[in-house]
Amino acid sequence: MIGLRSFQRTARTPAFRQLGARRWQSMGVGEKGLEGAADNAFNRERAAVKDHAAASSDTWRKGSIYIVIPCLIIAAVNAWRLWGEHWEHAAHEPIEDRVEYPYMNIRTKNYFWGDGDKTLFWNPTVNIHQKDE
Repeated sequence: MIGLRSFQRTARTPAFRQLGARRWQSMGVGEKGLEGAADNAFNRERAAVKDHAAASSDTWRKGSIYIVIPCLIIAAVNAWRLWGEHWEHAAHEPIEDRVEYPYMNIRTKNYFWGDGDKTLFWNPTVNIHQKDE
């Protein structure tokens, strides 16, 4: 509380207010651009870079809003549609009719959880494995 009061008292002094106001004054920049001592090659180049950055950032902002976002929405709708088609097709194929190839579900020893045959991320609707009896 004491620090806030002393800051408020200090902020009311004319010298302190002048520091803040000076920052917002235009220093050597007129209506036509740079004037006087500020008109040199370095400052002209900096002004050109600033103008170019403003134009290109506006281009990238518009591209992000009007091109990228609609493309992402279209891609998401397409992926959702294909996902639905895949699961609709998978629902018609019984799990017993699927072929188990020799390279699938190779077990050299049993797992130490469950019945020892199923992996940690086993999903009975997707994974198939007829355990050799």
